[in-house]
Amino acid sequence: MDNLEYKGSVLRFRKCVFDLLSMEEDIVDDDDCDDEWWHLIERDLRLKSTFLYCDINKVIANAHEEHKEAFTCLANKLFYYIGEVNNAVKSRSLSVTHDCYHDVVLLLHEVMATVIPP
Repeated sequence: MDNLEYKGSVLRFRKCVFDLLSMEEDIVDDDDCDDEWWHLIERDLRLKSTFLYCDINKVIANAHEEHKEAFTCLANKLFYYIGEVNNAVKSRSLSVTHDCYHDVVLLLHEVMATVIPP
C-alpha cells in the first residue's frame, strides 16, 4: 500500500509541477490585469503549491537517506521562491511577479530532474 501511495504522490507531484509551469501563459499576459485576475492567479498558485508541498513531503520521506537532505534543501528553496511569487502577486506588480516566477520555473526544472530522474 505504501508503494502505491508513493506512486500516487509522484504522479500528483509531476502534475502540480506541470500545472505551475503552465501558469506562465497567465502571468505573461498583461492585457487582463484587474483585481479578479490577480485574485485568480493568487488562488491558483496557493492551491497548486499546497498539493505540491504535500506530495513532495511524501517523495522526500520515501527517498534514500543519502538523498533526503539534498531533496529537502531543494524543496525549501523552491517553496521560498513560490512564497516570493505569492508576495509579488499580492503586490499586483506584473514585472516583479514575472521575475519571481522565472526563478520558480528554474527550480521546478531542477526539482523534477533531481526527484524524478529521466
